[in-house]
Amino acid sequence: MLRKFPKAALRSGLLTSSSPSLLKQIGLSSLRQLHSASSFGKYGAVKTATPITKRQTSLGSLYSRRSASTIANAVLAQKEQNANTNLSNPDIQADFYKTLLINNYPQIIVSRFETPTIAKNADCINFYIQALERTGQEAKAESVRKLAGAGSGAGNGASGDAFGSGGGFGFNGTKHQPIHVIVNESKTSMIIKTLKWLIPFGFLVYLSLEGVAWLTEAGSIIKSSDIEDRSVDVSKSNVKFDDVKGVDEARAELEEIVEFLKDPSKFTGLGGKLPKGVLLTGPPGTGKTLLARATAGEAGVPFFFMSGSEFDELYVGVGAKRVRELFGQARDKAPAIIFIDELDAIGGKRNPKDQAYAKQTLNQLLVELDGFSQTSGIIIIGATNFPESLDKALTRPGRFDKVVDVSLPDVRGRSDILKHHMKNVEVAPDVDTTIIARGTPGLSGAELMNLVNQAAVYASQQNALSVGMQHFEWAKDKILMGAAKKTMIMTEETRKSTAYHEAGHAIMAMFTPGATSLYKATILPRGRALGITFQLPEMDKVDITKKECLARLDVAMGGKIAEETIYGPENTTSGCSSDLSNATAIARAMVTQYGMSPKVGPVRLADEWDSWSPKIRETADREVVELLKESEERTRKVIAAKRLELERLATGLLEYETLTKDEMEKVCRGETLEKLKTVTNTVVKGSGTDDEGRGKVNNDGKKPFPGLAEA
Repeated sequence: MLRKFPKAALRSGLLTSSSPSLLKQIGLSSLRQLHSASSFGKYGAVKTATPITKRQTSLGSLYSRRSASTIANAVLAQKEQNANTNLSNPDIQADFYKTLLINNYPQIIVSRFETPTIAKNADCINFYIQALERTGQEAKAESVRKLAGAGSGAGNGASGDAFGSGGGFGFNGTKHQPIHVIVNESKTSMIIKTLKWLIPFGFLVYLSLEGVAWLTEAGSIIKSSDIEDRSVDVSKSNVKFDDVKGVDEARAELEEIVEFLKDPSKFTGLGGKLPKGVLLTGPPGTGKTLLARATAGEAGVPFFFMSGSEFDELYVGVGAKRVRELFGQARDKAPAIIFIDELDAIGGKRNPKDQAYAKQTLNQLLVELDGFSQTSGIIIIGATNFPESLDKALTRPGRFDKVVDVSLPDVRGRSDILKHHMKNVEVAPDVDTTIIARGTPGLSGAELMNLVNQAAVYASQQNALSVGMQHFEWAKDKILMGAAKKTMIMTEETRKSTAYHEAGHAIMAMFTPGATSLYKATILPRGRALGITFQLPEMDKVDITKKECLARLDVAMGGKIAEETIYGPENTTSGCSSDLSNATAIARAMVTQYGMSPKVGPVRLADEWDSWSPKIRETADREVVELLKESEERTRKVIAAKRLELERLATGLLEYETLTKDEMEKVCRGETLEKLKTVTNTVVKGSGTDDEGRGKVNNDGKKPFPGLAEA
């Protein structure tokens, strides 16, 4: 029975050839087992170069050979333990490789050298090359020798580094044992490589920041809800109350506010209080914003300005926040004035059906004006063109104590406005602002400023030394009647029918009692019309009588009836469409608004027209048609009676194109005008005419220019 011994005992050298009794006990077979099992470290059994057989050795020689092998194994075990303990020491590793090579264990050297994390140096590489040659790997040994030779020029440690201390032998490189390379770059190459990535990245960052800045400034999606300082530097305002003309009553109201701010004791001595707000209402261009600018220049206190459309943004609650911040800024600098232009943008009437968020801005404004927490020392000025659209809670006393109507200027106000704007214009001595003012009823201050500017520009185009009366007349005609179309091509038939049409309007205006005074008649195309007969009242009109309404109907019908008289009903053009529209509007107003119909009575039907019974609405409709038919009959009689004057006036328009009131009266009397005959447009012969020389209509029944005349 063979006894087996633990490998630890064999490795430690306990069983040696110096124990003959023990060797005798185990026998030859056990000795072979002992020899095959004896090993050192993790590399397993240490095999002899010459196997032991019965034929080759005797028991005595076996004892001596085994004793030498055991001693060598003990030395190898000791060096293996030392090498495993000092894996980072290449000298100890080289000594261990040397011992393995002496004892003819080249395969162990190859395996250990190619193991990662074991230190290497030039000696280790030499032993590794010898081990490769002994194991028959000459090609690999030659490759290692070349690689070691290439790295030897960098110093003693370079050869070991060339094989990588952490990756094993990796000159071929594998998936599990990659090549570990350390690249030493110069500072210049590192800077260039850094700039290569830094420049595109910086450019992208710059574009991103610019995009965010643009969205923040121009867009409303991510715009900040904070309100900037809206105060106006009153020291730089060059507009004073002396620059405000034509609205004396409104100016007086704001002058009172400014005086109150400058000397409160003058008003509070008798118990008066500073008004909370002033609401400026009126048509566009009457000077509401100009009054606010004059207030800013005269007040001498901080002035805050903001438009109604600037409060609301995409997000809910932004408008209310901006109202709070605006009033907060004003309180910090009280006493102060806040001006909100286009107040109807945020102060419109509330509807119970509206969502809650739609009313937050208005609710906050109401609270700031007159809420539980009273605000003192702040006056708010609001301006709107639509006072009827404002919420009643906003316009009540306590919030807007004064409602000032900034209406259109009268003739004296227009004259003052014209004089003010002519201060910086080189005006001729013959210019009379009162004449221009009388001929521009209904024009606002902004339109009068435009008139002066256009006259100055036209005079410059004409190379005039100063702006004369004729330049102002040209500018007035352009504003009232539209720009002249001098390059338009007209047929002879169209021009002739236009002349009779405008002559019919002029004849009715001259011979109808109660008609508005004539201003000019022209067959020179202006705006959308081929001809215009323009009337101007001698003074400002604020009301109208029934006689004047009927006269307006007759004048509107004059063009259509004149065409019927000359060419017959079947050749009447569609140019009277605008005249009929105006006549219908006047007749309907007489019946439904002015109470001028005996059959309908003094009833205002225009308000809530659908609420009235069908019978009374039908009666009103019949009355409107009856008024128009009666006007048509009256006009037909007048035109028939004044046929000669009609022919003379039409001929005069064809010869002179444009005639004033005095010139038309002379022409109707048959007098000759001391005026050059003028044909501005290019006139061509019509392609198709009938026996009477009348231009034929198109197949669709419409003239090429349906807007033939404006009454």
